[in-house]
Amino acid sequence: MSATALTAQIVEPTAPPAPPAFPAQGEPNFVTRDAIATYRSLPEYHQPAFMDAFVEAGDLPPVEERLPDEPMVYEVSNMTDGIGVYGDVMRHVIGGRPEGWNYWAGQTQGWGGIDIAMSECLTRTGPLFQIEPDDLEPLPNLARGWEWSEDGMSLTVHLIEGAKWSDGDPFDAEDVMFYWDHTIMDPNVTPLNAASPETFGEGTTLSRVDDYTVRFDFTTERPERVLYSMAYGDFCPGPSHILAPMHPANNPDMSYDDYRNAFPPDYMNFPVMGAWSPVEYRPDDVIVLRRNPYYWKVDSDGNQLPYLNELQYRLSTWADRDVQAVAGTGDFSNLEQAENFVESLRRAAEDDAPARLEFGPRIIGYTLYPNLSGNGWGNPDTRGQAVRELNRNLDFRQGVTQVIDRQRLGDSLVKGPFTAQYPGGLYAGTSYYDEGSTVFYPYSLESARAHFEAAGLEDTDGNGFYNWPEGSPAGTGDVQITLLTNTDYQTDRNLAEGVIAMMEEAGLKLSLNALTANDRDAAVSAGRYDWRVERNASDLITVVQNTAQLAPTGPRTSASHYANDAGELDLLPFEEEMVEAVEGFIATNDPEARSELMKTYQQLYTDNLYGIGLTQYPGALVINKRFRNVAPGVPIYAYNWAEDSVIRERLFVPEEDQIGAELYEGALPGEPGGEGPVTAGD
Repeated sequence: MSATALTAQIVEPTAPPAPPAFPAQGEPNFVTRDAIATYRSLPEYHQPAFMDAFVEAGDLPPVEERLPDEPMVYEVSNMTDGIGVYGDVMRHVIGGRPEGWNYWAGQTQGWGGIDIAMSECLTRTGPLFQIEPDDLEPLPNLARGWEWSEDGMSLTVHLIEGAKWSDGDPFDAEDVMFYWDHTIMDPNVTPLNAASPETFGEGTTLSRVDDYTVRFDFTTERPERVLYSMAYGDFCPGPSHILAPMHPANNPDMSYDDYRNAFPPDYMNFPVMGAWSPVEYRPDDVIVLRRNPYYWKVDSDGNQLPYLNELQYRLSTWADRDVQAVAGTGDFSNLEQAENFVESLRRAAEDDAPARLEFGPRIIGYTLYPNLSGNGWGNPDTRGQAVRELNRNLDFRQGVTQVIDRQRLGDSLVKGPFTAQYPGGLYAGTSYYDEGSTVFYPYSLESARAHFEAAGLEDTDGNGFYNWPEGSPAGTGDVQITLLTNTDYQTDRNLAEGVIAMMEEAGLKLSLNALTANDRDAAVSAGRYDWRVERNASDLITVVQNTAQLAPTGPRTSASHYANDAGELDLLPFEEEMVEAVEGFIATNDPEARSELMKTYQQLYTDNLYGIGLTQYPGALVINKRFRNVAPGVPIYAYNWAEDSVIRERLFVPEEDQIGAELYEGALPGEPGGEGPVTAGD
C-alpha cells in the first residue's frame, strides 16, 4: 500500500471526549494541617478499662509512662463525631494472602490495609484530601517536624521522642538509619513498595545527628517531594532491634533469602509502630490484629488510641470483600471493582442497609503499558526482544491505541455514568491536568491497521493475523504478544480480556498471562512481560507524590523501562524529554513553572503513548453505619488508600452499637515470636 493511501486512512488525534456528568461525589471539609493533630503534653491520660489489669499485674507500665512526653494529639474539632469510646472490632475481608511480616524485604502482608494498620511512616499523606491548598504539605507523623537549610541543600528531620514499638523497645534514629542503610541503600533488598535511592533523589544521603534527629543532604536545591517520599510506602521504618540481627550485613550466617523469610505469617506479635499488631494467623481463614499498648497517639481528652481494640482480616477474595461489606458481614471496603457498583448501590439504598456508600472522583484508572526497554532488561528471548522493538515504534503504539474502543471497554465493566474514556497520563479533574495538553487517539480499526502497516507489519500468510516482517529474528510466523495481568482483581482480568479480544479484531494475536498479585509484581520488577494491564499508582493523581516515578528518571523508577544489568537505560527521545520535565518539576517550587512542566509532560505522555489509557472511574468507600468519625468526602485512593485516609485509629463505635465480635477480648500482643495474644498475668 502506498504511503499516500496509508495516510488517507489514518484518523488524527483529537481532544479527549468529555466525561459523563457524575454528581454523586462527596465533598470534604477543608482544614489546615494543625487542625487535625499537634504534639503536646496533656494533664492526664486514659486507657481501655481491660488494660488496667495488665498494669496492676506488672505486665505493663502505667499509660502515662508508655506514651511520649508530647504524644501526637488528635484535635476533637476535626473529629466528625467527637471523642470516641473504646471497644469493638473492624472486620475487613481481603483477597490477598500474607507472605510474612518483612515488609522491608519485599513481603506482602496481604494488602487490604494490613500494612497501613501496622506501619507508621515519617510523614503521612492519606488525610491530605481535606487539607486547604495553601497548607498542602504532608502531615507530620514519626517525624514531628523538619526545617530546610538556608541554601535548601539539607533537610533536618526531628523524630518524635519517647515513642516505643509495641513490645516496648524505644523508637529512635537507629530505626530510621537501619531502614536507610539496609533497605533503601542495599541493592539486594527491595521493600514492598519498591522505594530505592532514586526515590529520594540522585546522590541524596541521610545521616544521624542524634538519637532523635536525622539529616538529608541533597544534590539539588530544596527538593520538597522528599516530604512525600517520607510517607507511606517509601519511608516506614521497621523495628531494627528485630530486623538487624537477621540481616546479612550483621549476620554472616543469613542469606538475603533467609532475611526476607525470617518472619513468616505465623510469627506472631511482630513489633509495630502502628495501632495494631498481628496476634493470630490461620491460613486461608483469618488474620487478627490487636491494639498496640504502646501506641503514641491520643485524643485531646488524653485517651490513648486506637478506640477499636481489634482488626480482623478474613482471607477470601477481593470481590467477596465488596459483597460482605454491603451485606454487613464485613465492615469496610474500597469499592473499586466497577462490576459491583450497580448491585451495591441498590442494596445500600434499602432502608435496612447496614452500610453506606460514598463515591469520590474518577481517579481509578487503568493503563496498557508496553515494555519499552530494548536493552535486554529481564533477558527476553528472541520473540520477546522483537516485541520490545515493536513497542518502541510510535506507529505501532498508535495502532494499538486506536484498536481500543474505550467506550465499549468501560461499558463492559458497568453501564451508567461511571466510566470515562481515558487517554492516559494525568487524570481529568486533578490539580495538574490540562485538557489542552492531552492528546486523544480515537477508536478506528482502519486507522490502526494503517499504523500497523506503517510499522512494517503485514498478514503475509492470509490467516487474519499480522506476521513478523521478513528478516525478523522472531521468524515469519504470527506476531505473538503476551499480556500480563493480576488475577486477584476481576476488573484487571476483564479489562485484559477485553484488550485481547479487540486486538484480535485488528489482527494482533495476544495471550494472557494472569498471575496472582505477588507473582505479577515479581514478573514486572524482573522485566518478564511484553505488555501489562495495570491500575495506575498515585503519582498520576497527585504528581507531588512519588514524582520520580512519572518517568524513567533513574535505573529503577519506571516499571515500563528499567535499566539492564549493566545499569544502561536506552531511553527513547520523548522519554528523555519526559525525564527533563519531571526533573525540572522536582527542582522548582514555582507554581507557574510546575504547571507548565506538567503540561509538557502530559503532551509528551499522551502524544507518544508512554502508556495507553483504557478507562477511568470513581471508587466508593463502603463502611458499616455503626462507625463514627468518618470524615466527609473520603476518596478510596488519592494520596493513599482510604484505610489511611479515614484515620482508623480515630474511628469508634458507640457502646449501644458494638457487636461483641472481638475474637480476643481482653487480650494484648505477647512477646515477639510468641504464640499469640496474652491476658493479664500470663
